[in-house]
Amino acid sequence: LLQCLKFASAIASAFILWKGLGLILNTESPVVVVLSGSMEPAFYRGDILFLSNPSGEPYHTGDITVYNVPGAEIPIVHRVMEVRDVFVPFHNSPIINNRLAMLELPPGKHQLMLTKGDNNHVNDLDLYNGLEWIDRRHIVGKVRGYVVIPYIGYLSIAVNDFPQLKYALFGGLGLLAFIQRE
Repeated sequence: LLQCLKFASAIASAFILWKGLGLILNTESPVVVVLSGSMEPAFYRGDILFLSNPSGEPYHTGDITVYNVPGAEIPIVHRVMEVRDVFVPFHNSPIINNRLAMLELPPGKHQLMLTKGDNNHVNDLDLYNGLEWIDRRHIVGKVRGYVVIPYIGYLSIAVNDFPQLKYALFGGLGLLAFIQRE
C-alpha cells in the first residue's frame, strides 16, 4: 500500500508541476518535443522546446509558434510568415464616407497568422483544416528556448508513434513502484 501511495504521490507531483508551469507561462503545454523535420535546420526531430504565451504580447513575422487547429491530434511547430491585426466594427457603427467605422483592438489581442515550416516549400494552409488563417486561440505558445538532450525527445516521439508503448511504460513504472522494497 505504501508503494502505491508513493507512486501516486510522484504522479500527482509531476502533474501539479506541469499545470503550475503552464499557468505561470500562460500555455497548456510549456514543453513540447519536435516530432518532424519540417523546421530543420532550426530544430530537429527530438529537440525539446520551451514555450510561453503572454496574452498582451503580439506575435510578429519570424516568431516560431506551436499551434493546434481543430481536428488535429498533435500541435505543430512552425514559423509565422505573415501577421494581420484584426479590425472589428463598433457596435451600431456609424457609416462614415460610405465605410463602416472600425475599431482596432489593442495590438496583439486579436491577430490572424499564416505559418510555414522552414523546411517546407509551401505555407500551412492545407494543415489548417478549412481555416484561412490561424487565430490567437489556436496558439499553444511561442518558442522561448530549446535544448538538445540526446534520446530524451525520442522517447516522446516513440510514445506518439506507438501509443501502446505509453501503457507499457506506465505499467512498468507502476510495477516497479509496487515491487520495490525499501
